[in-house]
Amino acid sequence: MAENEDGQEKSEEATSRRLQEARDKGQVARSRDLGTTAVLLSAALGLLIVGPSLIRGLSSIMTRLFSIERDQLFDSNSLFTVWGVVIADIGLPILGFIAFLALVSFIGNIVVGGISFSAQAMMPKGSKMSPLTGFKRMFGLQALVELTKGIAKFSVVALSAYFLLSFYFPDILNLSQDHLPGNLMHAMDILWWIFMWLCCSTIIIVIIDVPYQIWNHNKQLRMTKQEVKDEYKDTEGKPEVKSRIRQLQHEISQRRMMAEVPKADVIVVNPEHFAVAVKYDVNKAAAPYVVAKGADELAFKIREIAREYDIAIVSAPLLARAIYHTTKLEQQIPEGLFTAVAQVLAYVFQLRQYQKGRGRKPTPIPLNQPIPDEYKKY
Repeated sequence: MAENEDGQEKSEEATSRRLQEARDKGQVARSRDLGTTAVLLSAALGLLIVGPSLIRGLSSIMTRLFSIERDQLFDSNSLFTVWGVVIADIGLPILGFIAFLALVSFIGNIVVGGISFSAQAMMPKGSKMSPLTGFKRMFGLQALVELTKGIAKFSVVALSAYFLLSFYFPDILNLSQDHLPGNLMHAMDILWWIFMWLCCSTIIIVIIDVPYQIWNHNKQLRMTKQEVKDEYKDTEGKPEVKSRIRQLQHEISQRRMMAEVPKADVIVVNPEHFAVAVKYDVNKAAAPYVVAKGADELAFKIREIAREYDIAIVSAPLLARAIYHTTKLEQQIPEGLFTAVAQVLAYVFQLRQYQKGRGRKPTPIPLNQPIPDEYKKY
């Protein structure tokens, strides 16, 4: 298991942040052998496509040059004519062939790791110019792996080339007995098959190299448990800081809620443990809604503010608990509690009229109002 400088095991997979930081630095999984094999195979395919055109072009040029007349040797214009024939017959196919190879080379090198452009990777680094660092790279484990891969690739290609040349050797000797342009077509055919099989031999290397490069890249980015914890603290914040932030947010929310208590029409209490401030404003909502609620000490503060601003306090234990547990701030009362809340509001409004001398004293509402079973909270 890999270890860091502190001796801790890098047993954890790299986090998304670690992967993104590595990508920003240009550290992505790459398989040079995949790009090389893609170029070689595309070259074989390109030769198969443009090979006949090149052979016809070369044959035409050779025929023209070997049949040139004496007068044309002293004519400067004929030289430019020959160059025009060369460009038309073999120049354009070769340019198309090169453009095709460049495209395949680009695609082959981004299949593993994708497109990555990093300005940090292009910046000069002193560590890269350090002789000691270079010595470690030359004789380190990674250098040994690369040396082994190089020997394996050379062995595979050399053995493939030996068997292919042995197989096609009689055909190569017979080329001297053919005539133009047949011998050129035959030579191109032999060359293509040898080249094609050599390219295919490198697929064995790619099959091994691609998984290894991905595995090695992930291994290098692995993290220790402490690094994961430190990163979590950096991204999510330290637990004590987050706790303090939540505490401040809670205090701000409570102060904002307490500022709404004087606007309530009635405070429904338990009478000691719960307090719910309810308001009915037809211009804002179709049903009564909760502007503040609290339990224990917070309920005591709500009752204090209600007494300070002369807000009616009604003791209805079942109703207070039901509203507290089922209704959020600024949320309307559930439909199942409409009847009970309407009775409380009616009593409060009648009590206000009585206090102003405009009506008779209302009958106090019962302490235990009928509450649907699904809203009862004990």
